[in-house]
Amino acid sequence: MSSNSDIDALIDLMARLPGLGPRSARRAVLHLIRKRTLLLGPLADAMRLVADTARECLNCGNVGTADICDICASHKRGTGELCVVEDVADLWAMERAGVFKGRYHVLGGTLSALDAVGPEDLRIPRLIDRVETEAVSEVILALNATVDGLTTAHYIADRLQGRVRLTSLAQGVPIGGELDYLDDGTISAALRARKEI
Repeated sequence: MSSNSDIDALIDLMARLPGLGPRSARRAVLHLIRKRTLLLGPLADAMRLVADTARECLNCGNVGTADICDICASHKRGTGELCVVEDVADLWAMERAGVFKGRYHVLGGTLSALDAVGPEDLRIPRLIDRVETEAVSEVILALNATVDGLTTAHYIADRLQGRVRLTSLAQGVPIGGELDYLDDGTISAALRARKEI
């Protein structure tokens, strides 16, 4: 068993990744070992490089390889709209859609009394500073529709009320969704956010 300790350690580390359990991690590691030349070596090199160069943008909290991310540094991005998201994965999802051309602000999580996460533990003070110092005309609260996400959105809205236009993403029936498969909260939100045809 001791001869496999390095492999077992890799499996244990992989199992800590989101979406991977012990069995999925074991399968992934075995696949990497089988494809050692094509995958394992290049993956290890890429991980080492990212470990050395990745950093959070000092302005918005996005992840990149410079102190200011490509989005914040771009002169093509509008400075009037600021889209507030919980984490970098949400920012990347918005970018994949390709419809938002403004700038972002990553909070780094949500307010949570249970987990003792307060405004000072997130990038909320930095958000307020950006609204006061940058030419921001609208703050779009693109937070998840969870209890903590809604609590965070209400807190931010209270802090920014009267300083800037505040909007949130519409919620409701997804494209291709069938009413029979939706939960009551989604149907209720969709009905409240209805629009004229």
